[in-house]
Amino acid sequence: MITPFLDRHDAGTQIAAELQAYSHRPDVLVLALPRGGVPVGYEVARALGAPLDVLVVRKLGVPGHEELAMGAVASGGVRVLQDDVIRELGIPPSTVDIVTEAETRELERRERAYRGRRPMRDVRGKTVIVVDDGMATGSTMRAAVAALRLQHPKRIVVAVPVAARSACEAMRELADECVCVRAAEPFYAVGLWYRDFTPTLDAEVRALLAAAATPPAATTSPATTTSPT
Repeated sequence: MITPFLDRHDAGTQIAAELQAYSHRPDVLVLALPRGGVPVGYEVARALGAPLDVLVVRKLGVPGHEELAMGAVASGGVRVLQDDVIRELGIPPSTVDIVTEAETRELERRERAYRGRRPMRDVRGKTVIVVDDGMATGSTMRAAVAALRLQHPKRIVVAVPVAARSACEAMRELADECVCVRAAEPFYAVGLWYRDFTPTLDAEVRALLAAAATPPAATTSPATTTSPT
């Protein structure tokens, strides 16, 4: 039986062990997908001695079954659709557009909440490690990779603690490298692979980004908030 991760910080520590080739390199940048990917990315960035930032991506959930992704949107106006899901469920284009508009508004709100007026870090010519707390269909991560490609990084490395085996294999065709600590099939839900999968709050995201920007000697472990969203 596979032992689940204790929490997202534990998962990040285990991913970092798989990424030591990128340790303390000046061209490396860690981008975490909020909210749940940020505690994971914090540990990766700290272990590798790399800067941390967020790449905001929002899943487009099927109306009435929001846990099922029919696509995702990312910073920069990128939208990736799961055409097979849309076709199989007969979802009309107007419905896709309505959900896209709503999620784009939330994406913009989160960017303001996490970054304020500070622009996203420049990824041009960088090796970018994109981190999340798990990957089921992979639609969110596909949107992230698509958004990053438009900004011309040198290399994109996708790193997740756990993923559906099919999603991990598909991501290897899109990213330059894909690191999945644990890949499984069938895959039911990311949260089943964690003992503590408490929702990450905006306040925790801001605290972790602030801690990551603080010199190591002055950094203390940021308090985590356990209240549900």
